[in-house]
Amino acid sequence: MSDAIPVTILSGNLGAGKTTLLNHLLREAGDRDVAVLVNDMGDVNVDADLVADGSELDVDDGVTELSNGCICCELQDDLETAVVRLARDRSFDHLVVESSGISEPAPVARLFTAESRAAALYDVSSLVTVLDTRLFLDAFAGDGTPERRGTDEDGRPLSDLLVDQIEVSNVVLLNKADLCTEAELAEAEELVRALRPDAETIRTEFSAVDPATLLDVDRFDPGAVNEMPGWKQALEDADHGGDGSGAHDDHDDHGHRHPDEVYGVTSFTYRRRRPFHPERLAAFLRDLPDGVVRSKGTLWVAGNDHRQVVGQAGPSVRVEAPSPWIASLPEVERDMYRSNRPDLDWHDEHGDRLTEYVVIGTEIDREAIEAALDDCLVTDAEFEALDDGSFDADGPFPNEPGAEAVIREPTPAPNPSE
Repeated sequence: MSDAIPVTILSGNLGAGKTTLLNHLLREAGDRDVAVLVNDMGDVNVDADLVADGSELDVDDGVTELSNGCICCELQDDLETAVVRLARDRSFDHLVVESSGISEPAPVARLFTAESRAAALYDVSSLVTVLDTRLFLDAFAGDGTPERRGTDEDGRPLSDLLVDQIEVSNVVLLNKADLCTEAELAEAEELVRALRPDAETIRTEFSAVDPATLLDVDRFDPGAVNEMPGWKQALEDADHGGDGSGAHDDHDDHGHRHPDEVYGVTSFTYRRRRPFHPERLAAFLRDLPDGVVRSKGTLWVAGNDHRQVVGQAGPSVRVEAPSPWIASLPEVERDMYRSNRPDLDWHDEHGDRLTEYVVIGTEIDREAIEAALDDCLVTDAEFEALDDGSFDADGPFPNEPGAEAVIREPTPAPNPSE
């Protein structure tokens, strides 16, 4: 039996109820000896004081404080030092790490799973996300209220972070359930299932949940193939048939997932081997249908030698260019890459250039979205212009390795004081 200490990583949007959950777990821990590490973004770690007050613990006795930064990035070294010190200085049964409301949980989990001092002492048992269910529905269910959306201090929309938190979770708490109707809760469950099919969802009020549900289980498996976000599963499930030679590949329902159409939550994969016109594609991404909750994938943009990886969460759309298409590299490099990747999907004419774009949403019209995307593809005349070098079009898509671009951002919330 392993002597590693189990650790639960807790995340969620600001105000969702994470601190309330921590206090609940500490109060109801029973015979369990639980250590808690909390983090806040302010100069004073308010969460640490709240947890200490709520659990009748001192900050120096069972709650370790990290201030002035995010434990998944700026304070990564401090986090590792803190958890190693905890394990060496105190005896406890379980560690709960609360990341701040603007932290991504995946890098925190990697600290405990990669080769490190912390990984030698701990074993991740689960990643838990707490949602303010009403805010979640407002932000992603199509009838959003822009005044309740915002951006973090670095300018990244919180909708992006919220989706990131859900997509790596093993458990999602639909908190503040008393503020939602039964139909709204059911829709929220289906939205979470579409974003993270393998996560367990639990409805809660004031973050009250049986501690055994979070502390006495081992849900996290970094090597499990089926534990992936919904958009990745949609790509895995998509039909990769078709000859890829025309304006688009044939497609059928193999690329269409049906999580539960009672509440209109569904997804599909758009796959084409023809490039997009950059200006028409940018216009489409800036005006996505309201019901699209999440979309992500690789885009082939005409006149651009780099793969475009798009990520959309609610009102936010961003793209990055992680690397050039292999087909665009000099012949020697191209052949080397192909020899190292025998399973690479390669087309005789277009090489690895390909669009694979997953769309997840509520009450979305697949045929209309696909038709709109098809209208963004280059025409035959534009394709000929690409071949002869006379294609002339501009767009916001990056064309340098690692470069990023913002296509659309949420409408800033109005300031009541103005």
